[in-house]
Amino acid sequence: MSGQPDTRTLWVFGYGSLMWQPGFAFVEVRRARLVGYHRSFCIYSLHYRGTPQRPGLVLGLARGGTCQGVAFRVAEADAAAVRSYLHARELIYGVYREAMLTAEIESERGPIQTDVLTYIAETGHPSFAGTGTSLARRSAIIRAARGKAGSNLAYFVATLSKLRELGIRQPDLERLAVAARAAGSFAHSASPRILEARHRAFAWRPCALKSAVRNDRRHAFAYRRRLNP
Repeated sequence: MSGQPDTRTLWVFGYGSLMWQPGFAFVEVRRARLVGYHRSFCIYSLHYRGTPQRPGLVLGLARGGTCQGVAFRVAEADAAAVRSYLHARELIYGVYREAMLTAEIESERGPIQTDVLTYIAETGHPSFAGTGTSLARRSAIIRAARGKAGSNLAYFVATLSKLRELGIRQPDLERLAVAARAAGSFAHSASPRILEARHRAFAWRPCALKSAVRNDRRHAFAYRRRLNP
């Protein structure tokens, strides 16, 4: 992470699971700051960390504020393959929208502005949970949900651990960690076995949502036709 960042090639901004599980080849990674969006548990997960019957909650970029994360520089030869991989990973139901935004990437001479590829929340999508969900409701969902990639709690703990490693503090996530009983040393050192046991302790309880969130992948972007112009 020394020297000046190369702004001529593709940079990918990670703020959630991409920070700790990018899943693609990259040349370097640097701390980065995005202005105009903030990290929020505002997306209902019906696939990776939940199901249509018991949706989970995962992170998205909602408008307003700033977001501290990381930027991965991708080699030019890998750029097309990385974008294809991210498209398949992130654009499952249409609740995320691919965007090129300007971020500040750290360098030895101070922050340098460059465009980064990232994924922001589609606020009109049925899987957009909003940013005003109560602390109690968010924590109940996270404790109990599970999807194809594992428990929602494991996702949250992995994110907290990475943020701590990077020295990034986000007070609302810290409060949520306390409510979800995932704070302190637990967020840093909980083993998969402990996380699984903690998840099972809450999974039997009734779903925290009044009704299931449904969205068919075959019609991922059909909701746009129902939005007011």
